Amino acid sequence: MKVFLAALLFAAIAAVGVSIVLNTIQKPSSVAFTTGGARVGDPGNNLIGPG
Repeated sequence: MKVFLAALLFAAIAAVGVSIVLNTIQKPSSVAFTTGGARVGDPGNNLIGPG
């Protein structure tokens, strides 16, 4: 039982750590895919309506 609880605790800590790292690395699509050929505007002005 102790091993299971330790694995559960490790999984929770790893998930929180990875989410923090990804939040600092990732960029919004309006910034990441802005090139001369792909003109992505403000996320509030897209084809599906206001965000």
